[in-house]
Amino acid sequence: MKMTRRELTGTLLAVSTARGQSTDLIFLSAVTLARLIREKKVSVREVVDAHIARIQEVNPKINAVVQTCFERARKEAKEADEKLARGEAVGPLHGVPMTLKDSIDTAEVISTGGTLGRMSYIPKKDATVTARLRKAGAILLGKTNTPELTLVAGAIPGMFGSANIIYGMTRNPYDLSRSPGGSSGGGGAIVAAGGAPFDVGSDWGGSLRSPAHSNGIACIKPTSGRVPRTGHVVDFGGVFDSWQQLGPMARYVADLSFILPLIAGPDDHDAGVVPVPWRSPDTVSLAKLRVAFYDSNTVRDPTKEIKEAVRKAAGVLASARAIVGEDFPKDLILGMEEVRAQLPRADGWSFAARLAARWNSTTLTPTLAEMIKTPPISTPQYTALLERQDQFRSKLLSWMRSYDVIVCPPASVPAGPIQSSIVRPGPAPFYTGVFNSTGWPVGVLRCGISPERLPIGVQIVGQPWREDVVLAVCGHLEKELGGWQKPPI
Repeated sequence: MKMTRRELTGTLLAVSTARGQSTDLIFLSAVTLARLIREKKVSVREVVDAHIARIQEVNPKINAVVQTCFERARKEAKEADEKLARGEAVGPLHGVPMTLKDSIDTAEVISTGGTLGRMSYIPKKDATVTARLRKAGAILLGKTNTPELTLVAGAIPGMFGSANIIYGMTRNPYDLSRSPGGSSGGGGAIVAAGGAPFDVGSDWGGSLRSPAHSNGIACIKPTSGRVPRTGHVVDFGGVFDSWQQLGPMARYVADLSFILPLIAGPDDHDAGVVPVPWRSPDTVSLAKLRVAFYDSNTVRDPTKEIKEAVRKAAGVLASARAIVGEDFPKDLILGMEEVRAQLPRADGWSFAARLAARWNSTTLTPTLAEMIKTPPISTPQYTALLERQDQFRSKLLSWMRSYDVIVCPPASVPAGPIQSSIVRPGPAPFYTGVFNSTGWPVGVLRCGISPERLPIGVQIVGQPWREDVVLAVCGHLEKELGGWQKPPI
């Protein structure tokens, strides 16, 4: 993979200066760090120490990393350098640091999922994605903040985004008065700030894409069934099985293409995962791709700048000889959003109550405690909702046959103030949830900036199992529109 000019400049600074200036390493991609380590141009210990120092510098301001394992990381870094010196085989991520969302199990490291019943919970084994990344050579630095049980609607009252009653709230590195989004907001914030090259989070209704948009980084929510959820606090199975996926967040699109195939594929435990072969984005030609775009869902109209970013992205693809047209299946999109708004409440949020009970969380975030008091609807009404969801899935899939990619906003506004009311479920509050219901792959990357100097993301949606197309489009837009920019923190 070719390095961007920005990455090349950082690399030259990092490898040509004294060890005391190795903090330049914190803004390199995982791809570049892995190569520099393999070529012995930089040691794993230098890379790990640089990222630990950055976390120690910025985390008191943003509260993104809520558990650390620095001593273990330094020990693993030393072992990784020794292994490389002996000429032993190494994995593709050998020595590359990472953080992981606190809802993902990590052996020997407290994993709370933001809920009090797990406040001191130390998993006996790694989640599937954790184990796969560590086997590939990645070194865990710490866990990143999330609202209780990853439910943004259940965050602390008056603190929108990623906050819980154990660790408090995470702040946006571009503006400390703003939210980093949620529920993977801790990961989004620390990656944007240079504390880790990448993080892995989860997405049930936009929980990867909201932080990517809010923090100006890149992410991909893979196709439903691509990545095992074994060892995640909200795992697999049940009515909402197809809604949730785990996926990577990084500053650079190339890192998403690097990391996602490492965590994908069946683990013989999560029954929803399918052994679909991985296709490389490098083989995708943008010419003749059929692209639909829309800049508003007509319910929550985006800001002028977000609309401009969507149209600019569509224009860039047209310049690459893609076939681009404006199209918005309003009745299908809004109909699916209406079903999504009703389904979690339909059983009185009992699935959340069962999760809390599983972990003996008797004291809940006040908003979550209120949510689980919701009266359930009747079984026939519930069944009808599920049937409507399947009908919309089928109709949207038929509509999508005409397109390879959709370009649209991830949200109607940039990162909002932390001190704001919780967004309650309702028709089309954002632009993300419908694609959890369909299960399609979706990427988000920075394509603009707001008048407040906040990042603006654009959402790229693909057909099922075509992460390669999504990532190819994201990579081209990153090249043409700039992608991640260093925050002022």
